[in-house]
Amino acid sequence: MKILVVDDDQPILDALTLGFQLQWQDARVLVARDGDAGLRAFHEHSPDVVVLDVAMPGKSGFEVLQEIRRTSDVPVLMLTARGEELDQVRGLEMGADDYVIKPVRHLVLLAHIRAVLRRSELPPPLEALPDFVAGALAINFQSHQVTLRGAPVKLTPVEYKLLYHLVRNAGRLMPHQALLERVWGADYGATPEYLKVFISRLRAKIESDGGSRYIENERGLGYRFVSPPDGADRSAGGALTYDV
Repeated sequence: MKILVVDDDQPILDALTLGFQLQWQDARVLVARDGDAGLRAFHEHSPDVVVLDVAMPGKSGFEVLQEIRRTSDVPVLMLTARGEELDQVRGLEMGADDYVIKPVRHLVLLAHIRAVLRRSELPPPLEALPDFVAGALAINFQSHQVTLRGAPVKLTPVEYKLLYHLVRNAGRLMPHQALLERVWGADYGATPEYLKVFISRLRAKIESDGGSRYIENERGLGYRFVSPPDGADRSAGGALTYDV
């Protein structure tokens, strides 16, 4: 496994490198001390997971994340001294899979990385499960392929798992805690704010262009996947508005 750590703090790089190698003897730890070097290492080595600082010389972690997400869905964990909630939400909305606040013990960080890697593993194919179709949205559970009006929809592993559990319970309200446990795991500690961010990301991809609304929110309770009535997909309609 290849782990890319991008951080301008050498003691942190040294500590994480040692911690990762002690935990995973076959791990290859790649390090970079600024955003530009991090992007070069990313494109050259194609790591399995990226640990990315926010405040660095040159490109910020947010800029690096944006560049990574243009071409890859590799799991990215943001590591930063900033504790402001808006920074965390911004990182998640830009495509980060997790956000950890410094200082953090390396064993805690390792646990977060394990969780991110577990979530990147898609649900196993269901051999007897037919394709799921709702309006213009179609899902092939064998290939994990999602299409909207026949065009492929590129989802991250977490977004796919969230959609998977919603459609497998279509028409039923999925409480916040149930979705958090099924997508992130009972011991992970993800909050409803995480869920809100990922629901927004999923909606932006499957409810685009004024099409049908597939995910309903019951404020303070949970989310429900709903199938539109026949012919209700409004491909030429106006924009949708809703509360997350």
